[in-house]
Amino acid sequence: MFVDECTVKLAAGDGGRGCISFRREKYEPWGGPNGGDGGRGGDIILLGDVNTNNLVDYKFQPHWHGERGEHGLGADCHGRDGKPRILKLPLGTVVIDLASEKPVAEIIEDGQRIVLCKGGNGGWGNTHFKTSTNRAPKRANPGQPGEQGAYRLVLKSIADVGLVGFPNAGKSSLMNRITKARPKTAAYPFTTLHPQIGVIEYPDAIKGSRRLLLADVPGLVEGAHENRGLGHRFLRHIERCALLVFMIDMAATDARDPRDDYKHLLKELKLYDPSLLEKPQLILANKMDLPAAAAQLAKFRRRYRDADVLEASCLTGDGLERLKKELLKRVARLRTAEKASRVRAA
Repeated sequence: MFVDECTVKLAAGDGGRGCISFRREKYEPWGGPNGGDGGRGGDIILLGDVNTNNLVDYKFQPHWHGERGEHGLGADCHGRDGKPRILKLPLGTVVIDLASEKPVAEIIEDGQRIVLCKGGNGGWGNTHFKTSTNRAPKRANPGQPGEQGAYRLVLKSIADVGLVGFPNAGKSSLMNRITKARPKTAAYPFTTLHPQIGVIEYPDAIKGSRRLLLADVPGLVEGAHENRGLGHRFLRHIERCALLVFMIDMAATDARDPRDDYKHLLKELKLYDPSLLEKPQLILANKMDLPAAAAQLAKFRRRYRDADVLEASCLTGDGLERLKKELLKRVARLRTAEKASRVRAA
């Protein structure tokens, strides 16, 4: 089961209360206070985990609590701090505070730790309240409550390349061909019901660019931005992609015009988020092994003269090696430009 959005209620641990205690020792008739402090409550910590790919663990268990701090003890013994509750989240998770509807945290790196809710401090024992005029204080502080709140977790996959297209365009077949992901493929639309992340390996590539992450978004339909079809709730998964690949059924096997397919895809992305159209694009003309594909491609090129089109066939494998090399080259170029931009900004 794939879950990319859910609501959770989180509460850090309360601090332990301070202790009221007095020394009772032989030959110490005026033994003073020795109550220890309470322990600190456990935090709620978010941890980025590359091995976690969705939010299913929090869909059916929405309540998470940090451990309460132990109460203080006599003989100046400090109470044990409560254990933190560590929530492992997939990379790309955005945490939104339901009270303000504003993002408060974002997980983008493996091993990234964010303290979302801090545990309460432990209360002081009566040792802290001893003064020259109050030698036997009978006062201690209660522990402070831990922070708590309700949050919405939204997963936006982090990938180098986003693959978008209409149902039955061959996206899952491409994932099977060039990555180690194994999404379901069949001769009917909507075989992909949730986003897939695949890894494209480059054994002979230059150091530092030996793999790319490819995100396959379930097939879009017209009106996807208005919650129609399956793709509407998954459009967020291409927001972080550096490069968008539009996969077009150039053989028109479903009696759709490839030119209109491309037009409608651009329209849906624009209506969802206009900034998506500013991302670098590449058009993959699939099913070029079929007889009608060549004529359709010629029509496509005449309408979209400036479009960057690569030809391929996921059935025969023709053009896929060229596609892999082109993706690596373009993403490497984008990474270099992004790195240079960060250096200039610094």
